[in-house]
Amino acid sequence: MNDSPESRSVIDSGGAPDTTLPIVVYALFLAGIVTGGLTMLIGVVIAYVYRGQGPHWFDEHYRYQIRTFWLAVLYFAISGLLMLILIGFVTWLVVIVWLVFRCVKGIKRLQEHRAPDNVDAWLI
Repeated sequence: MNDSPESRSVIDSGGAPDTTLPIVVYALFLAGIVTGGLTMLIGVVIAYVYRGQGPHWFDEHYRYQIRTFWLAVLYFAISGLLMLILIGFVTWLVVIVWLVFRCVKGIKRLQEHRAPDNVDAWLI
């Protein structure tokens, strides 16, 4: 059996994709709440690198994660600007809840071996 890095893929010998890496990306996104977004940056790089290496529903998770990252950047930037008028603290919390919800939803669908619903949605 050849275990070289070139012979390894996202799909294992049983035909079912290994969902560990996308779950790690979701966990990095959730950890980004505590680390100020640093781990989210690592997670989106992983999603960009590994997209296109599995079945369609698997790639949809990477697309969902990439989209979640960029929307989170946008929403946190808007919340940061709104902090000048104090409503930003509320919107910041709303964005955190939104991020947690999207990650939990993605993990749930990943464990079901299905693509996330509404990948192109701006909210949930």
